[in-house]
Amino acid sequence: MVNVMKFTRITVNPKQMGGVPCVRGLRIPVATVVGMVADGMTEADILKAYPDLEAADIHEALQYAAEAVRERELPLAAP
Repeated sequence: MVNVMKFTRITVNPKQMGGVPCVRGLRIPVATVVGMVADGMTEADILKAYPDLEAADIHEALQYAAEAVRERELPLAAP
């Protein structure tokens, strides 16, 4: 049995933002939200920078990104 996650806040529209996953049809890519978290921005900072976002959008963007890379290997530079 395959576990399928349902994302209700992530949309993909080939006619918007080149088809990249965005938050709720807004022109805010999941990658932008994840990048802001990775850069150390707090949830409050992100919501201030993007007033159209909601806290649940940030959480689902992170869940979506985690699922997108769960079964994939990324090449890493040797230490």
